[in-house]
Amino acid sequence: MKGLQWLQWAGLPLGIALLIGLVLHAGVGDLMQVIGQAGFALLWLVPFHALPLLLDAYAWHLLLGKRASFVFLWWVATVREAVSRLLPVAGIGGEIVGIRLARWRVADASGVSASVIVEVMVTMAVQYAFSALGLVLIVASTHQADVLRTVGVALLLSLPLPVIAVVLVRRGGVFHAIERWAGQLLGPSGSVLQGMDGRQLDADLDALMSRAGLLLRAFVWQLSGYLLGAVETWWALDLLGHPVSLAGALAIEGLTQAVRHAAFFVPAGVGVQDAAVVLLAQMFGVDREVGLSLALVKRMREILFGCTALLSWQVAEVGRRWGWFGDVTAARRQPTRPGHPHPRSEDGASLH
Repeated sequence: MKGLQWLQWAGLPLGIALLIGLVLHAGVGDLMQVIGQAGFALLWLVPFHALPLLLDAYAWHLLLGKRASFVFLWWVATVREAVSRLLPVAGIGGEIVGIRLARWRVADASGVSASVIVEVMVTMAVQYAFSALGLVLIVASTHQADVLRTVGVALLLSLPLPVIAVVLVRRGGVFHAIERWAGQLLGPSGSVLQGMDGRQLDADLDALMSRAGLLLRAFVWQLSGYLLGAVETWWALDLLGHPVSLAGALAIEGLTQAVRHAAFFVPAGVGVQDAAVVLLAQMFGVDREVGLSLALVKRMREILFGCTALLSWQVAEVGRRWGWFGDVTAARRQPTRPGHPHPRSEDGASLH
């Protein structure tokens, strides 16, 4: 983990340097002129981002068995995304925060953890499908087969990682083995074991992974969220005065997502995401200045939306600490699951 953090902090200055280089090359004045022509209408992109997240949160709502309210999980989803995209946490810190927040409503630690782990696996499948769609659309629209080969090879090279993850989870016993190994290394009082039941987590994961219909529904809802998210690119380019087709917007968004996730070691994808947007937009006839303006607009939307979500999280933490929202622990408010007549208490199981 420390090595990954070192890699992130090493990648951050490189990403910033790349972004600064792109801005200087395009010209600050030209960029401000392009963005200024669109005006304050660009701010509508900030609340619009809530719609794709609604669809994504509904997929999680299904995987969690609807044991927490949809609106609450949508809020948690905004915080998860903000943590993963704006903080140097290698893209996984958001999931850990999400588990912790979801347990404000659902006391079952292994059930919540299993739902998040399976949701991440569904997301990986959605990202591959979305990127593949982007590849097909960009080749059909621009006839640039070299892009298909380059990005296609990159996707194929990274494919073994999610496949191995799925195989290990389906095999079962993974988290129980981790629990035993950690117990031998740290002792039974090790903080990593606080509230952890590896055997139960494996069972909950197996139960979710065996429900093909549920996984398919979650996949469809998440993919719908990604497709709706591409409307942001289409709308932003229209506001910037260089509209593209919806197919073009889908291609730009799909391959931008692929590049960003491939460069997970660069915090917030700084520089890498922006360069990808510029390159892909140019393939659809958008000049460099407008392409970089699009990248900066997407970046500012991400910061404004994400900072709002992070602020709401901190307000909720303070409010819960001071009892503004009352006692909302799921152990008192929620019926138990079949097979769990005595739900585990949150005592000793907090993810603080």
